[in-house]
Amino acid sequence: MAKKIGFIGLGLIGGSIAKAIRQYYPDYELLAFDKNRETLALAVQEGTIHTACSSIDDHFGDLNFIFLSAPVSYNTAYLSQIKEYIRPDCILTDVGSVKTSIHEEVSRLGLEANFIGGHPMAGSEKSGFVNSKAILIENAYYILTPASKVSPEKIQEYKEFVESLKAIPVILDYQQHDYITGTISHLPHIIASSLVNFVHDTDTKDELMKNLAAGGFKDITRIASSSPVMWQQICLKNKKNISQILGAYIQVLNQAKQAVDNGEEQKLYSMFEASRDYRNSIPGSSAGPIKKSFAVYCDIIDEAGGIATIATILASNLISIKNIGIVHNREFEEGVLRIEFYDEDSSLKAAELLRKYRYTVYEI
Repeated sequence: MAKKIGFIGLGLIGGSIAKAIRQYYPDYELLAFDKNRETLALAVQEGTIHTACSSIDDHFGDLNFIFLSAPVSYNTAYLSQIKEYIRPDCILTDVGSVKTSIHEEVSRLGLEANFIGGHPMAGSEKSGFVNSKAILIENAYYILTPASKVSPEKIQEYKEFVESLKAIPVILDYQQHDYITGTISHLPHIIASSLVNFVHDTDTKDELMKNLAAGGFKDITRIASSSPVMWQQICLKNKKNISQILGAYIQVLNQAKQAVDNGEEQKLYSMFEASRDYRNSIPGSSAGPIKKSFAVYCDIIDEAGGIATIATILASNLISIKNIGIVHNREFEEGVLRIEFYDEDSSLKAAELLRKYRYTVYEI
């Protein structure tokens, strides 16, 4: 039986989920409310949703699922507006990367029998519905944080629904979720942003740091290009966990500084060895909270048309390039040319193809 699903907010994540539902369940009826009318118009024009709602009204009273996919702070505010329209068998969920605040509001409003928090651990440096795509959540961990009064049947139904969209459901307590994501997602974003700002503030007048920055620097700070509004809200909503985690991390940095100051050879070696070994043990098969970069490095002869030749080879085999450019600082990279792709499959195919054409290719 075809289900009816509603979205409150239709940005990058909400739009991607809606497109995934449309792909796997073409007969489902989808409707959405978003403050941006152009977003709604585009979603209807593309066929992602059937009905664009100008407000939260009776359209939301006969739904199987309701996705709160606005920014974190707005989702909690929308709960009180949606409450009167939620029927007993409806599953209410969100897509935010902070869970404590919305679970507390759900409890206050008496919606615990309907609410299962959701956090698809996927994203992009680009935001908005215009950048959404059905494959965004494919093979990504999708955290579920059920409220205390949700029935096992609802949890199982939502878990199976997430699996049907090709994501990987993981059930966690909402407080545990916020501490984990605070460490592996929120902290790295703060580090990346503060590192970029540090380079900006300490750069030479002629911006030598900026111009000499290696690809490695751009890779580890790539997430600093994410939405300022979103990360401002995340820090405000998860501030207790983030503050605790930052404090612990600052201690680690102080220990590293002390090892450098004292010339402690073994401590420095152990630090780099342990980090190398642990990082190499992290599985790369599924998406995590920070979007992975798919790139290859390639040696080319410095001659006219060299890049164009490679671009033609890839294009003629229907492989789309996200970014391409010469690596001028190769302190941390092998290869002269860096080619970035939209997905892992394209990256693997490109590497194989270029090797067939006798290019020397280095994958990362």
